[in-house]
Amino acid sequence: MSISMTTYFAKRLFDGKRFHDNVYLEVNGEVIGRITQVSENTAADVVLNGLVCAGFIDTQVNGGGGVLFNYAPSLATLLTMMGGHSKYGTTAMLPTIITDSSEVMTDAANAVAEAIAAGPSGILGIHYEGPHLSNEKRGIHPSSHVRSLSDADLATITRQDIGKVMVTLAPENVSPDIITDLVNQGVVVSLGHSAATVEQALAAIDAGATCTTHLFNAMSGLTAREPGLINIALSDQRLTSGLIVDLHHVHPQNCALAYQCIGAERLMLVTDAMAHVGSDLQTLPWLDSTITRKDGKLTLDNGSLAGSCLDMSSAVRNMYSLLRQQARNHDANTLLANVLNMASRVPANLLGIVDRGSLQVGSKADFVLLSDDLHVKGSWACGVKVDENNSQSSLYQ
Repeated sequence: MSISMTTYFAKRLFDGKRFHDNVYLEVNGEVIGRITQVSENTAADVVLNGLVCAGFIDTQVNGGGGVLFNYAPSLATLLTMMGGHSKYGTTAMLPTIITDSSEVMTDAANAVAEAIAAGPSGILGIHYEGPHLSNEKRGIHPSSHVRSLSDADLATITRQDIGKVMVTLAPENVSPDIITDLVNQGVVVSLGHSAATVEQALAAIDAGATCTTHLFNAMSGLTAREPGLINIALSDQRLTSGLIVDLHHVHPQNCALAYQCIGAERLMLVTDAMAHVGSDLQTLPWLDSTITRKDGKLTLDNGSLAGSCLDMSSAVRNMYSLLRQQARNHDANTLLANVLNMASRVPANLLGIVDRGSLQVGSKADFVLLSDDLHVKGSWACGVKVDENNSQSSLYQ
């Protein structure tokens, strides 16, 4: 069977390392076949006016397109979620299960396995946010399902047919030996929803943990005599940290602090998105409360935060804007390059993915076209343009 080829002329392109002007981007089927700098466009099939960059990779996505993964862990839900986020530049994701029963965890794994077996879908694997968390720092996670790691949960988490697996856990509730076992079986262990001491956090990192979940939120804080997990996230160079830059979860000053301390190679933009993203959904039942969207923020009836309605393109714009304000003497192109990598190359590196996160010959043809003000003008996943009506039928079936 012949492989289709499409040539694009990009006025400007960021390949993950450098910006280039006037570039031919040749796509052969699902992958990038050639990248060539030219003086002017003469024969491209498609002209891309704007900035082309690698597609965004979101490692914490609870829902989108009006559906929540926990509520309906199925292939249909995954496709709807992907459709809801793809118009905002997300070309790959880890759908995320909030603390739930072993049965829901298994159903979610089955859905992800089905998506992966079906072919290109943007579903890289799964993120289990819990259930092995601290009750003190559980946030909206239901206490009825917070528990120790069982043999059944371990068997689900370590399945070999579900792609890349990330698990958020509280290191005070999971022994270093178990963390090492998870890591040895290919699981990315992230520390979060935790009241851990600095000693417990360091023991988990020594055991193989490589990430923290939504930095500054639901983790032991930094005080004079108790450094807490926040200190470790900011200071330990073995860790990558996810950051929700919706300007509600984390103050802009703390976002800037994270950038200064952690650096662009290990700071990762995430959404922690609920069902609201990519839909008109305003309210969503949650336990004995309701998650309501208002002024770009999701809250429970008591006013506490309940995930986000953030999309990745907004996260990129927010982070770039606040860094420009906080770091006036820094080169704008350098800051933009760093922020774009926080949404693409950093998560790819964390997950050990070599064919996504940057635009190189042989990489998946996952790319985004951005306007001058960093709004998404178009997204391509595995060489196919995302339907403007947000339909995933041409992409994922």
